[in-house]
Amino acid sequence: MDNNDLLIRLRYALEIKNKEMAEIFKLGGEEVTVPEVIQILTKSDDEYEEDNQIKCNNNMFDSFLNGLIIFKRGRQESKPGASTTPEPVSTKSANVNNLLLKKVKIALALTTDDMLEIFEMAGIRVSKGELGALLRKEGHKNYKECGDKFARNFLKGLALKYRG
Repeated sequence: MDNNDLLIRLRYALEIKNKEMAEIFKLGGEEVTVPEVIQILTKSDDEYEEDNQIKCNNNMFDSFLNGLIIFKRGRQESKPGASTTPEPVSTKSANVNNLLLKKVKIALALTTDDMLEIFEMAGIRVSKGELGALLRKEGHKNYKECGDKFARNFLKGLALKYRG
């Protein structure tokens, strides 16, 4: 699954409008207009549409997720001596599916039990230990990479919870 597909599914699950999408990108530090949002959210089935689609890279996706946190929870008051901007994600090493789980969990203030319930709604059973491994920082000894199936089912469960 590419970043554009993740954005399309996340937008559907949380019922975010195009104007709100542009605002969320802006909150995350990425200048995107409403027409560009439409181009990002366009599924490309043939070569013609692929020319009109804007590919969402990892940095752009990370900016959107950071903006989603600010959009849902408000700006965090910075602590003295702390950096004001979030650390950018490395474009090659970071697994965007793990990033999606972590940042949506933060944005929606989900508990571990809430996330387990979301996975269960999508028809997949995940243990607390397994979920903890998915939410760990890359490089930790118990870190587990989140596959497309997990990400797809998480977004499906999110849609069932928030739209159903």
